[in-house]
Formats: sequence, C-alpha cells, structure tokens
Amino acid sequence: MIRVMLVDDQTLVRQGVRSLLELSDDIEVAGEAADGQAAIESVPRIDPDVLLLDMRMPGKSGLDVLQELGEGDLLPPTIILTTFDDDELLLEGIRKGARGYLLKDVAFEELVSGVKAVAEGKTLVKPAVTERLMAGLGRMRTEFSSLPRPDPLTDRETEILRLMAGGYSNKEIAGALSVAEGTVKNHVSNILSKMGVRDRTRAVLKALEGGLI
Repeated sequence: MIRVMLVDDQTLVRQGVRSLLELSDDIEVAGEAADGQAAIESVPRIDPDVLLLDMRMPGKSGLDVLQELGEGDLLPPTIILTTFDDDELLLEGIRKGARGYLLKDVAFEELVSGVKAVAEGKTLVKPAVTERLMAGLGRMRTEFSSLPRPDPLTDRETEILRLMAGGYSNKEIAGALSVAEGTVKNHVSNILSKMGVRDRTRAVLKALEGGLI
C-alpha cells in the first residue's frame, strides 16, 4: 500500500485528488495539510511514501517545504501539483528535489500511475513541461558553471545515467542491463557523488545542462 500525503491550500483540490486516490486499491491518503508550515511539521510524523505538493500557498510555499524538508533529509518522493503557468516554480521545484509534476485536473489513471511511478523511484515529468524545463536550463548555467566539474563517469555510469534520464527505476535499469539491482544502486551512488548532487533528478539536470548525456 502506497501512503500519500496531500498538501494544498485549496480544499476542493484536496477533496478532488483524495477522491481519485481512494478509487485505487493500492493507495491510501495518510494525511493532508492546508499550508506549508503544517506540511513541514506533519511529514516527519506521517512519513508518507509520496508527497503531493502545491507550490503556491499562503505563508510557507511549496518551495519552502522542499527546502526545509530537504535540508533535514526528511523529504519524501514528491510530486508537484501544478498548472501550466508555473514554469518558474517547476524549475525551482525540481532543483530543490521534487521528482515530478501533475496537473491539478489530472485524470484518475494518470494520477495513480504517477504516484506509483514516483513511489518506485522514477521521475515524472510531462512532455509539455519537459520542454519548458529544458528551456529553463539555460538560466541554470551560471549556477552550474560555478560548481566544480564532475569527475569523469565510466561508460557504465554514463549508460545508467541515460536510463535515469528516461525515468527508469533501479529495478528496471538492472533488468535492462542484466545486472543485480544492488549493483545499479552502487553505480547510482557513485554517479551522485561524482556529480556533487544529492538526488537523481539533479544528476539528470546537471548532466543535460553540461552535455554529459
């Protein structure tokens, strides 16, 4: 059973998403929060498998939630609940550790498959959003250029990084390469260490911006 927490200041949005999630036998809504501060306080206690997070909220925003939980290593796999006019927030959200994005009017099948994908360690970025995120990578050039260049990746690490960029989980990568899942985990750990990032999403973004894949 995948335990999900909803964070959105709009009651109707929470009710709508909850009603869809409750149609799935594999997902339960473990908790809700109507603002960022409540989310920051509740996530460690509820310990959800997936966090569905609105970005625009009064008081502490979704970015604040990502920032504070991330700094404390308390951030669960997170999906941003968004609209198409939130490009800047999407870019900033992924930099702060979000795993994916869903529109607030998402259909049942897409919502459930998205939650399951992120719970399995995959990333979830809609193609239309991906285009704008990639366009936004140019704005990250200064930030990345100020960081040390990553240590060279081995051919195998580069291959795994490409699969990570495709949204594959460790288990799926292991199957594709005919190696043990533990071996893939070790490679991923090495990739993150060499690239100086703390999660898969940042590794992929940095690799794309730097032309490594």
